[in-house]
Amino acid sequence: MSRTTDILLTALAPAIWGSSYLVTTELLPAGYPVTVAALRALPAGLLLLALTRSLPPRAWLGRVFLLGSFNFALFWVLLFVAAYRLPGGVAATLGTLQAMMVIVMARGWLGTPVRAGAVLAAAGGILGVALLLIGPDAALDPVGVAAGLGGAASMAAGTVLSRKWQPRVSALSFTAWQLTAGGLVLLPLALFLEPSLPTLTLPNIAGLAWLGLIGAAATYAIWFRGIARLDPAAVSMLGMMSPVMAVILGWVVLGQSLSWLQLIGAVIVLGSVWAGQRANRPVPARPAAPPARAA
Repeated sequence: MSRTTDILLTALAPAIWGSSYLVTTELLPAGYPVTVAALRALPAGLLLLALTRSLPPRAWLGRVFLLGSFNFALFWVLLFVAAYRLPGGVAATLGTLQAMMVIVMARGWLGTPVRAGAVLAAAGGILGVALLLIGPDAALDPVGVAAGLGGAASMAAGTVLSRKWQPRVSALSFTAWQLTAGGLVLLPLALFLEPSLPTLTLPNIAGLAWLGLIGAAATYAIWFRGIARLDPAAVSMLGMMSPVMAVILGWVVLGQSLSWLQLIGAVIVLGSVWAGQRANRPVPARPAAPPARAA
């Protein structure tokens, strides 16, 4: 499969994640972020475990729970805290900083060179998301900012370590391990921190099914497959497709307004994603020099 196909397939995951805001606000009961995160991760992980019939080796349990915490438990909890305490645009813009963090972490943990083009593309993407989402009434809450930065760092660490600790199993099995581990971490937090869910309606069940089966099981399998095949910095740039899709869905489905400034921001984001893929192309190995002939 070509690199272009790998990029397009991987980009499908964050594009679908862009529907999470719409599904959460329109179909799910409000005020249960940790419970919803647990119900999104654990059932999907157990279902994939049943389908793949692949359990992590005992020696891998520590890594699996660390990855499940970075990619799901810690990331989703901090994401919800940031979303509650900050305007959505500020929270999403802080989240895009993970692309820059991945460049730094990949340098330290994988030895990946820092490319100037990749840094510029990440900076352009952050600017584009800010134009796309931040309004004039945006306010900064210290706890919310800390949660937003922590969530970005958690996702960045999960992305780089998923590449570093790539097991010899399918992407579906790797996803099953991490979703289950993340769900097991989230479950006691949900039971301790939040009240019991009300009786779920059909729209509630449909929303949870979408977030779990499509927004977690299917898309994260695609995402981890991309991490295994592409440079981590290239994958992290694709995550910027999520806020673009969220704005498009808000405009199409909810009738939200879309200003010219937002359109410019969307174009900048898409251009930065494209530039990031070019900047992070693998450098072809130079052919070995022919042996010198004896005089």
